[in-house]
Amino acid sequence: MNKYLLLSGLLLLAFLPLRAQLSPQSISIPMRDGKNLAAHLYLPNTTDTFPVILVQTPYNKNLYQFFGLPLGIGTDIANSNYAIVILDWRCFFGSAAACVAAPKRGEDGYDAVEWIADQAWCNGKVGTWGLSALGNVQFWTAEEQPPHLVCAVPEVAAPWETYHKYYPGGSIIVEHLQMLETLFGNFDLVVDNPYYNLVWQFAENTSMNPEQIEVPMLLVAGWFDHNTLWDLVLIDTLASSSPASVKDQHKILVGPWIHGGLGATDQGDLSFPEAQHANDELALEFFDYHIRGIDNGWEERQRYTYFQMGEGEWKQSEVWPPAGINWLPWFLHDSGEILPNVPSPGAGPYLEFSYDPEDPSPTIGGKTLHSDLLQGPYDQADEVESRNDVLAFSTPVLTEELYVQGKIRVKLFVSSDRPDTDFALRLTEVYPDGSSILLGEAIQRMRFREGYTANDEVFMTPGEVYPIELEFEDLAITFQEGNQLRLIVSSSNYPRYNRNMNTGGEMHPGGNYDTLVNPLIASNRVYSSSQYPSMLDLPIGQQTSADNERTAKAPFLLYPNPVGPELTIEGPEFCQVELFDLHGRLVRSYELRTEKETFDLSGLAEGVYVVRVYSCLNQNSQNFRIFRIKSPR
Repeated sequence: MNKYLLLSGLLLLAFLPLRAQLSPQSISIPMRDGKNLAAHLYLPNTTDTFPVILVQTPYNKNLYQFFGLPLGIGTDIANSNYAIVILDWRCFFGSAAACVAAPKRGEDGYDAVEWIADQAWCNGKVGTWGLSALGNVQFWTAEEQPPHLVCAVPEVAAPWETYHKYYPGGSIIVEHLQMLETLFGNFDLVVDNPYYNLVWQFAENTSMNPEQIEVPMLLVAGWFDHNTLWDLVLIDTLASSSPASVKDQHKILVGPWIHGGLGATDQGDLSFPEAQHANDELALEFFDYHIRGIDNGWEERQRYTYFQMGEGEWKQSEVWPPAGINWLPWFLHDSGEILPNVPSPGAGPYLEFSYDPEDPSPTIGGKTLHSDLLQGPYDQADEVESRNDVLAFSTPVLTEELYVQGKIRVKLFVSSDRPDTDFALRLTEVYPDGSSILLGEAIQRMRFREGYTANDEVFMTPGEVYPIELEFEDLAITFQEGNQLRLIVSSSNYPRYNRNMNTGGEMHPGGNYDTLVNPLIASNRVYSSSQYPSMLDLPIGQQTSADNERTAKAPFLLYPNPVGPELTIEGPEFCQVELFDLHGRLVRSYELRTEKETFDLSGLAEGVYVVRVYSCLNQNSQNFRIFRIKSPR
């Protein structure tokens, strides 16, 4: 057993013996190799039979009797519809004596499910639940196809082992691996393979097996969790590649949560009371439908249930991103503004900043894992933006909401005076009080700008301008009127990402996640001109009557988009149309006399506009669309 896990468990138990509120039954579950795994059994009563929820943990089963059972049960097991079994992983805590060199945790899960199903207190139906590592083991168990496993709820879990999970943009995630090493031992294989190679191909091909998942799964993810990207990949993969009998039954819940804060109201510097306990509520609804056969309308729920931040509302969609996304471009200007118009002609201007690997821009919140770091949406103003090694680009104060759903894309034109460096991005929402709350992070190691294999590696020529494209991970957020979007550009975000030494030398000398050998200070530039138009591209969703009480009941069509000389609007019950530029200025106003009208846009400049249509039935009811004029009139 890992010494850190053992120490933490013993210390915690030493302080908590008087707080125990549950008295589980200790059970021993036999495995196929003749060894036994230790578990606790929690029964609502000793006379009935129950469906069972199995939780397999490496973090000490004993903790549940002090902190309460999952799924909102807490200490009220007597009123639960399910019995709960908490099982220590082989090699951990109560199951340490069953340790073997290479545990097959999926097989252990199979044996546990089948043994439980055969007990007098079980009605033969077993589901699984758990988050993070406790979620990964559910995939491994399901792949073994135990006959009595009915369904599974893996939360903030991503068992797929892929290069980009550990090397986003080619830069290793330092704090993440340091924490995993503390919990589970060394990750030498990761640090020893900084290029995409056969090792990673093998890992990717053997760590995700959707064709073997024959039970419905409810995935639970968080917009501020480090597994968000992979959870969205997983649900798509399960829906497309698991057996036909089950592929349409997989669903996902995505809430405004950090990795360690599922269902809580407070997340970093933000608060989401509308999302409190939603993960437990939906998991119980899922279990009740599949295990207990309750007709609760679960089958009518769409594949994606997601929380639209900024509005505080839960929404559903059969696809992600939802249908009807329009891309809204904003360009970086050397004034530090982000504006809808293309910047000034020519090859310049640019903004410049320095990067010193020995004094890196610090990680303040974000999708971190390490227990020593803040996790989630924290203010970047004081500790990041106040430094002289960052650039900050901001939109004007928004005069209308921006309804974003999907991945925000960034294209930068950059240069450096070194052969290699990083460009690290942070996306924030700026509030009227000046707080700049982190929403996303991205990074690109320049030697990997053309790919991630050893053959793709190419260094920079000092002073030469290179285009790079980055994506922030998916978001569903409505940026509020009165706020701003901000893009922070630096060359580090440490210890979230490895520090680039700027030398073009070996990235991980000595096999360390983060080692500086003869580091150099880099002078890096971001260009903003018509020749080098650095930009953000925002995925703007379509609000419907279910999304916003201000939205008109009747739909309307707007075409073509991008628009030529004329714009056609078609739809019943509308009387007035207003066009706004992205500074919120009214540029045109029209009356709608029929259900289909075509308008001349002569005189309007190239760019992106917002159209607002008013209902004849209620002038307070409005509908919005984004459209683009593709060439000057």
